[in-house]
Amino acid sequence: MRTQEPRSTSSCAACKFMKRRCTPHCLFAPYFRADEPKKFAKVHKVFGASNVTKILNEVPEPQRQDAVNSLVFEAEERLKDPVYGCIGAIASLQDKMFQLQHDLAVAKARLARCSSRTSYASCSTNSPLLMLDGEFGITSFDDFVMDQGGFTTEFRPHPFP
Repeated sequence: MRTQEPRSTSSCAACKFMKRRCTPHCLFAPYFRADEPKKFAKVHKVFGASNVTKILNEVPEPQRQDAVNSLVFEAEERLKDPVYGCIGAIASLQDKMFQLQHDLAVAKARLARCSSRTSYASCSTNSPLLMLDGEFGITSFDDFVMDQGGFTTEFRPHPFP
């Protein structure tokens, strides 16, 4: 949280963008500094100054910095991906998380199989698929996804192409 610290006579990025005089009690000044003009420009393009003012007035002062950070993130993502916006970024991160969980499960299964054998030579293979083939009734790694630490053969519907 930024406090209302005394500022120089320089206008904040929001007031500069809107070509108005910045007052000492400007609502935007603590969150859109003069040296970050693109930050407000992105938020203004997506949400508009009037809506940002309404949002900031509704949010309690201790939470305003977080609200501004969220608005900036959402605006940047919406400008990158006009259709899905930040939801597309979240879905992409979730896909990455599921893939990493899958990779971890494969590594754990291989480690468990190797530790149960007497010789490491019987575990050395270049294909993890060969290690697990038949053990879980899986013939392809694309046939399953992780589900709360276990394997399932059900496909998860993905809302995006």
